[in-house]
Amino acid sequence: MGTVLIRPPGHRRDVALRPAATAMVWIGEGHPHETIAVPGVALGDRDVLVAVEMSTICGSDVHTVQGRRSAPAPLVLGHESVGRVIALGDDGAEAVDGTPLRIGDRVVWSVTVSCGTCDRCRRGLTQKCRDLGKYGHDRVGTHGDLTGAFASHVQLRAGTAIARVPEALPAAVLAPAGCATATAWAAVARAARDIDLDGAAVRIHGAGLVGISAAAIAAEHGAVVEVRDPDDDRRGFAARFGATALGRDPDVVIEASGHAVGEALAGVAVGGTVVLVGSVFPAAPVPLDAEDLVRRLVTVTGVHNYGADDLAAAASFLAGRGRAYPFAEAVGAVRPLLDIDAALTEAAAPGAPLRVGLVPGR
Repeated sequence: MGTVLIRPPGHRRDVALRPAATAMVWIGEGHPHETIAVPGVALGDRDVLVAVEMSTICGSDVHTVQGRRSAPAPLVLGHESVGRVIALGDDGAEAVDGTPLRIGDRVVWSVTVSCGTCDRCRRGLTQKCRDLGKYGHDRVGTHGDLTGAFASHVQLRAGTAIARVPEALPAAVLAPAGCATATAWAAVARAARDIDLDGAAVRIHGAGLVGISAAAIAAEHGAVVEVRDPDDDRRGFAARFGATALGRDPDVVIEASGHAVGEALAGVAVGGTVVLVGSVFPAAPVPLDAEDLVRRLVTVTGVHNYGADDLAAAASFLAGRGRAYPFAEAVGAVRPLLDIDAALTEAAAPGAPLRVGLVPGR
């Protein structure tokens, strides 16, 4: 299939791709992806073109193709990737540490694209920018075709947080950093604003990749961590990320499943904090006992996506103390990009691995 390309305003530099880039386009529920060839891109002054090394299938991608989550079509899904810089706009771009990006840098990047100037961005809520863009969520066309991670290349726009990552770390560790790991870091960091995590009791609902990542991060902050999940295998895997049993009510509860909000609110200790991070899909309303929360001095907060500092911290964690945990094993299968429909079916099946990887050119 092809798309009607609308050349974005402003100065652009044309970059030819030989061979042409490949993008897998989702055209709607019940339809297989269509493959398009992208022979070139028009880079804005501070854009970055990345060749994808590996992408991973997130739960939100599965929800979209199943029709459980609204999304504009046609669409290149995917927002968890690691890749290598192959071209820069005329003005160059900077990594989150403030240093210039170079051709050949291995990088991960944020889900979101933000303006940096609106009232929300100035407050530090860049993930809620008034002019927000999201990789793997925006309809193809306006910003070209390489707008999601299920492609051989991604065109990163100005306003994207980009972090360099070490050559030595496996792609399976790094690809989810721009979603699961950074979101987990943001959730733990939010709890740490209220509660000193050193010696704290932390309960996490959900042993998905966000949940087990949060467990490892909280454990590295000195917390005693419990992970609850109905799946025995996932609970066993969580134990390898620092999960154990709690001997008292938790000071912090991180709800990372979207299915245990009521239990999270009821189970936190007096004066505790509940961080809701898993409720990112439609679900039945949760009854709220406001009097109980007030009398127990409970803080309830939500975390959705993350900021540039969280991405930087997540990447640093994976490159440092995170090496002690088996993050690579979370990617239980790796498939060729062109087998995307079978890979999505595999990722949605009962007992599926936490992530299925996609690799261009295999």
